[in-house]
Order: sequence, then C-alpha cells, then structure tokens
Amino acid sequence: MTFIDAAGVFGVLMVIVAYAGATTGKMDATRPPALLLNLIGSVLILWSLAYEFNLSAVLMEGAWALVAIVGLVRLGLKRMRRG
Repeated sequence: MTFIDAAGVFGVLMVIVAYAGATTGKMDATRPPALLLNLIGSVLILWSLAYEFNLSAVLMEGAWALVAIVGLVRLGLKRMRRG
C-alpha cells in the first residue's frame, strides 16, 4: 500500500467515524467536529483519487466535502452574527 492509498483509507475511516457518530447520537452532524472529520476525510479520499481516478467516487467525495464546507461556513457566519 502506498502512502497515497493509506491517506485515502484514513480518509474513509474519518468519514465513517463521523457518520457512525451522527447516526448513534454520539456526535452532532451539524457541529464542527463532525463537519471537519467529513471535510478532511473527503479531501484525503479525493487526493488518493487524483492518482487512481474514478469519476463517480470523485463526484461523491466532492459533494461530501462541499456539504461539510457549507456547514462550517454557516456555523462561522452564525458565530459572527452573535459575536
């Protein structure tokens, strides 16, 4: 397994931890920890896909990362309005 493959596998584990945490009630999917796990995990997967391209996987991970970014931006804007 190459370093890039390992990074992609680690990214998958990060996304799974975030999803499992959200579905079991251990993690709030709308809070920074889950959003960051999803974002970083997706970016690692996308990085590995840059070396072994798969269009459907790139689209899925790109969408997953975009959703996480939107969630983080919304949280940031909400904090700015309060502060």
